[in-house]
Amino acid sequence: MAEKDQKAGEPVIIKKYANRRLYNTAKSSYVTLDHLAQMVRDGEDFIVNDAKTGSEITRTVLAQIIFDEEAKGPTMLPANFLRQIIRLYGDTLQGFVPGYLDASMDTFTLNQEKMRGQVQSTLEANPALANFEALARTNMEWFDNAMRMFAPFAAGAAAKDATSDEPAESALPEDIELEKLQAQIAAMQAQLSELMKKN
Repeated sequence: MAEKDQKAGEPVIIKKYANRRLYNTAKSSYVTLDHLAQMVRDGEDFIVNDAKTGSEITRTVLAQIIFDEEAKGPTMLPANFLRQIIRLYGDTLQGFVPGYLDASMDTFTLNQEKMRGQVQSTLEANPALANFEALARTNMEWFDNAMRMFAPFAAGAAAKDATSDEPAESALPEDIELEKLQAQIAAMQAQLSELMKKN
């Protein structure tokens, strides 16, 4: 059978039945979307097939995992980003988007360890806070610019959002009060905790 034929290094085959139950053929057990999300975090590759038709539905199941994660609490996908993605369906640039998003996430993944190192040094030595903020700001500017390139019609709205945030940041006095700094660090630690849980 299928589970015994599976070779090391090959993706695990998950079968999805009409009753929405998911069956892990490698472990001969039923699993949930939470189990599949943990497999992704652990770097385990899998393919989901419809048990009745045999067609591959991996992307649909991964999208369902993202939907569930977004509904649970702190979100990662801004509404404006989702709107831009929806607008690109049927657009002449639609074919370029998957490769572009893959390349963007690969670049982000390569920078993850560097960002984690910055975060760690920020928590250990508060003066490094400015360096981390600069890195985060640079990454967000890069991402916004890249999205504008693939969705020029949304550039106006994105630029307006970016300019509305900048004056508030530049308006901060250099001798910021200790309480404000502590509040920022606490908020940042909460976000980092969530990020570490997801990774």
